[in-house]
Amino acid sequence: MQPRSRNMPIIGALIVGIGMIVAPFVFQMFGRAPLGGDMIDDFEPYMTVEQVERFRGYLEEIDAANTESIDSLRDALVDSGAVEASQYDVVLASVVNLNEQWPTVDADMTDLIDRMEANLDNYAAVAALPPFPMFPWFFVVPGVLIVAAAGIALYRRRTPSERARPALWVLFGLGIGVAVAPVAFQMFDRAPQGADMIEDFRPMMTRERVQSVQGYFVTLGAAEGQLRVNALPLLVEAGGDAADYPAITQWSADWLTILTDFNPMVATMSDNVDNYEAVDALPSFDLFPWFFVIPGVLVASFAIVALRSKPSHLDDEPAAHDVSAIAEVPSSPNQPALSGKESP
Repeated sequence: MQPRSRNMPIIGALIVGIGMIVAPFVFQMFGRAPLGGDMIDDFEPYMTVEQVERFRGYLEEIDAANTESIDSLRDALVDSGAVEASQYDVVLASVVNLNEQWPTVDADMTDLIDRMEANLDNYAAVAALPPFPMFPWFFVVPGVLIVAAAGIALYRRRTPSERARPALWVLFGLGIGVAVAPVAFQMFDRAPQGADMIEDFRPMMTRERVQSVQGYFVTLGAAEGQLRVNALPLLVEAGGDAADYPAITQWSADWLTILTDFNPMVATMSDNVDNYEAVDALPSFDLFPWFFVIPGVLVASFAIVALRSKPSHLDDEPAAHDVSAIAEVPSSPNQPALSGKESP
């Protein structure tokens, strides 16, 4: 029987393989990774330079309309007698609410757009990784193969032959394959970018933040409707000219387009809060390349050590017999024992 120490490298590889199989279950990757894939797919239409610039342009347009309503429209309505000064906050309450809330709305929405813009390259890097639902299988499948190769090697090492060597070479190849996988998928570059994006999105991907953004559009919609339906018609009736307020006019003309672009993005944020939390609960993306490199190097190293050690002979081989002296045993009481000389 072989000494146990000769099998320790193979046992070590076996343990690493089992660890790779178990890891996705420990980190709940079968449930969480597909949710991350859903989030990446859902955000794809919005994580482009063109879309980010369009969102930023809408904010600038609303800001100009709000500024116009504060700087000139209020005075024009009051001075023309269209609205009494004491009644302005009542008649145009939604516009006044926008005037008061806009600095907060603008800052918060600008922060969202800035985070999206800052992570365009990070998003592209993550999207270029293999599909998220496959991540658990990148651990399980190699782990099963490593366990199988190590088990075969252990079984075949019970004999003093070289029958275990093919399995050990397979084990070495599996180790190398696992170790180089992050290089093939450019994970050393892409995974840290994914970690940066997850970290940067944390403040915006909360239920409270999403609800705040949804509330902003209620405020914006009410103010736009009041400017279009009440304020400008009252001004025109009092002899004013709506053309003197191009920013407000432009906002009203574009409002449906703004809603059409913004609402799906906000809905996507809302739908993916849970998905984000699932991804955020996974180990940091920075670590993922090493989850392959370290086990792969260990398995390859264990295989090399096992290949370099020669299997020992079995300890229970039959001992050699000395046939030079055979005991003289008479065949019967009447028959003399045979000796070296033959009787005449």
